[in-house]
Amino acid sequence: MTSHILFRGGRALVPGGFAEAVLVSGGVIAAAGPESDLARLAPGAEPVDLDGGLLVPGFTDAHIHPVQAGLERAKCDLSEVYGLDDYLARIASYAEAHPDREWVDGGGWDMSAFPGGLPHRSQLDFLDRPAYLIQRDHHAAWVNTRALELAGITRDTPDPADGRIERDPDGTPSGVLHEGAMDLVGLLTPRPTAGDLLDALLDAQQYLFSLGITGWQDAIVGSYAGSDDQLPAYLSAASSGRLRARVVGALWWDRTRGAEQIPGLVERRAMAEGLDRFRATSVKIMQDGIAENFTAAVIEPYCRCGGTGLSYVEPALLDRYVKELDALGFQVHFHAIGERAVREALDALSGTDPDNRHHIAHLQIITPEDVPRFAALGVTANLQPLWATHHAQMDELCIPYLGEERSSWQYPFADLVRHGTRLAGGSDWPVSSADPLQAMHVAVNRTEPGGSVHVSYPTALTPFLPQQSLDLRTVMTAYTAGSAWLNRSPAGVIEEGRPADLAVLDRDPFALEPGEIWTTGVRMTFVDGVPVHG
Repeated sequence: MTSHILFRGGRALVPGGFAEAVLVSGGVIAAAGPESDLARLAPGAEPVDLDGGLLVPGFTDAHIHPVQAGLERAKCDLSEVYGLDDYLARIASYAEAHPDREWVDGGGWDMSAFPGGLPHRSQLDFLDRPAYLIQRDHHAAWVNTRALELAGITRDTPDPADGRIERDPDGTPSGVLHEGAMDLVGLLTPRPTAGDLLDALLDAQQYLFSLGITGWQDAIVGSYAGSDDQLPAYLSAASSGRLRARVVGALWWDRTRGAEQIPGLVERRAMAEGLDRFRATSVKIMQDGIAENFTAAVIEPYCRCGGTGLSYVEPALLDRYVKELDALGFQVHFHAIGERAVREALDALSGTDPDNRHHIAHLQIITPEDVPRFAALGVTANLQPLWATHHAQMDELCIPYLGEERSSWQYPFADLVRHGTRLAGGSDWPVSSADPLQAMHVAVNRTEPGGSVHVSYPTALTPFLPQQSLDLRTVMTAYTAGSAWLNRSPAGVIEEGRPADLAVLDRDPFALEPGEIWTTGVRMTFVDGVPVHG
């Protein structure tokens, strides 16, 4: 392509409105405005026909796990099917296709496909080898009897402090390992090589380009629940020029340790200094689990089963650790699902430097009194909108156990905006789809998008707390300017002087009925004005 590109034949999303055309020169946005004016500026520019579609800034995913996703795409991937019969067929097919592999491992199963959210080891005992399959949310693993035997897990094995071994009525392990208990088996599975991790990253990058994603924040760069450290893969890809996306790595906070790990985090951050496409300037703290297995930290006990979940880092210590990280210039990236975990994160961030751009991801439940604190403290709300619908996991495994009042506090996107909270958008892929346009559909409609495996659920098209819906521009800005700002990326906005990280949508979602937003796809993606997809 020439050094000048003229995007024309549709509209471009620019701050405050739309432009008729956009001119890119030398990989940088030169101007946005009327096509005739831009054509005179660069008469030899190569035209790119939008064909009635919309030109948008490349999306930035503020909470994602690409290396893990890339690894899972090469293993037994259950994410594209649903239900026990389909899972078992996919597992059997994988095992037959890979007779040389010592384990059947992978993941992507959904808790809502099983009574009470729990599969059983016996369902996998048809296999001739051990099995380890991570749940879609990565907060549990489904294993067979052979895997339990190899790990030495019996009815006498105690639960780890940060997890739970699900058990049959007689105390025998049932085959589901929650949270920290996953490592009891996960660490025995075959470890990927350095080459495997690099290949997984590059495979994921190309897939994300196909969705218009040109930057992200990897939410776990370290070792967690049997995973392997992704930092060497990022350093290799960035130093060799194969990492084209703009990436921040959130270094994993080991909840079994304390402040003594901070010097090591500083050293890991320094390993990425000077790299153009990768920085390790964030620290990820997982403060609780998930509501579906009652490990999300809540204030009042869960209905029917009691208990208030887990705070993985004791709040007084959390406050101290966060203040130390803040003083060292780290951004803190929290996982917080339950309302107690959200409050503990906000308390720890009180008095920190807003310029470090701290953020809290997931935010399933926020008490009304805590909603205004995000804007007051300068904390970004990192949203994963795809989860804010009526689906089996919500209606059968969350709402009955959260209770009516607490259920009404879920995913309060509009309330956060009304109080002036800065938003970022993320997917948590491979936990859920990486497609930003599917997530935008949910944020606007609060219903399942048409392509979802959950769309056939009886209430999937009934809006979930519709008063918390966002307008399309607000949520698209979260996925572009909002997430780019969080990452200190120069991209994310179509305006003069910015890098030409752009995506061409195959239609203009602003011209569609809200219920059709999910039909929008990505035709082309550019990084620095160079096509990387389409």
